[in-house]
Amino acid sequence: MPAPSHAPRSLLLLCLLVLRGCAQDFGQTRFICTSVPLDVDMCSASSSAPAQGGGAEELRSTVLQLRESVLQQKETILNQKETIRELTAKLGRCESQSLLDALPNEAKPGGRKPGGFPKNTMGDLSRAPAAETLHQLGQTLQALKARLENLEQFSRLNASGQGGSLKDVLQSKIDDLEKQVLSRVNSLEEGKFNGKNESEERGKIESTLTSLHQRISDLEKGQKDTRPTDRFQLTFPLRTNYMYAKVKKSLPEMYAFTVCMWLKSNASPGVGTPFSYAVHGQANELVLIEWGNNPMEILINDKVAKLPFTINDGKWHHIGIAWTTRDGVWEAYQDGTQVGNGENLAPYHPIKPQGVLVLGQEQDTLGGGFDATQAFVGELAHFGVWDRKLSPGEVYNLATCSTKALAGNVIAWAEGSIDVYGGATKWTFEACRQIN
Repeated sequence: MPAPSHAPRSLLLLCLLVLRGCAQDFGQTRFICTSVPLDVDMCSASSSAPAQGGGAEELRSTVLQLRESVLQQKETILNQKETIRELTAKLGRCESQSLLDALPNEAKPGGRKPGGFPKNTMGDLSRAPAAETLHQLGQTLQALKARLENLEQFSRLNASGQGGSLKDVLQSKIDDLEKQVLSRVNSLEEGKFNGKNESEERGKIESTLTSLHQRISDLEKGQKDTRPTDRFQLTFPLRTNYMYAKVKKSLPEMYAFTVCMWLKSNASPGVGTPFSYAVHGQANELVLIEWGNNPMEILINDKVAKLPFTINDGKWHHIGIAWTTRDGVWEAYQDGTQVGNGENLAPYHPIKPQGVLVLGQEQDTLGGGFDATQAFVGELAHFGVWDRKLSPGEVYNLATCSTKALAGNVIAWAEGSIDVYGGATKWTFEACRQIN
């Protein structure tokens, strides 16, 4: 820009639109025009400061600061772009596996759920990541192998000359099932499964497991003849909506009761539902449940009392609940010791008869409406029901395997009185040996 005609010859009005010689391209920058002497070198660090426009040193410092700031901003932008690309790639992978990792929850009518529980009938694959389910299936296969090893020791089976051949057939089926599981893992990693394939694959594995459990149970009948009918346990290895046991006998009308059992679980959060009793018009007639992060609860006619049990440590525990309709008084026992009590739990409401008693699942409808999130995971044994309140001494005798312990006069623990479904199994069990 030429200097105005009235300006002194020694001064030149310079507009720093482009800082020639020492300036760089700084993008969008605010430029300042000022009057400086003609003999001043704008790029020199040693130039003297003009009286009106500030010194060259100050301008040089400003230029360097701007340059450094721009470089830092460019570096930050590049880093952010790289982070965005990584997150976008991860999001794409998550979306491609969404049908396998977690199916959506669906509200389901039919009975009040304590605490407003969500309902779902999609089974364990809708509640746990596929990898976790496959790991649990692997554990079930290992358990089946252990049972086959025990079958080799049955003298009656070996004497018949069929032990080796039957075991080989079952071993071959288990090996095939393991291959299916391994193939399923590989397919999941490659993203080949869709919702339909997932459901079909789960159905095949469930059917194979049920068949294997049934054949092994048939082979174990020879051992049952040599042991008392109460020395067995139920095992629920997976959190599903199809694995359960059903007591063949219903409950009578009761104005008092005591329910006792042995439990072993390390499931988290919540061990699930050890048992539920439903009648027409009331799915929550009598329920014991520990769901989510809530404490264990006893429900009678949909009324709730919280129980101070702590049992999900992977060890066997004996628990008992006694109740009477008069004033709704209740008592809770763990390992033979009373740990809690209260009153006003469904007072003057008798337990209704002719219902369905299920072990391992919570019922939303009579005999069904199971929810995988509320299923019991672990082992259960010596489930007994009395039509009166047992005394603290009687509960203690049960928990310590005393010879004075009495069997339930309403429901006594007997192998022939319980049917198992969906892969739940019966195993030999002796409570006294577990606690001694």
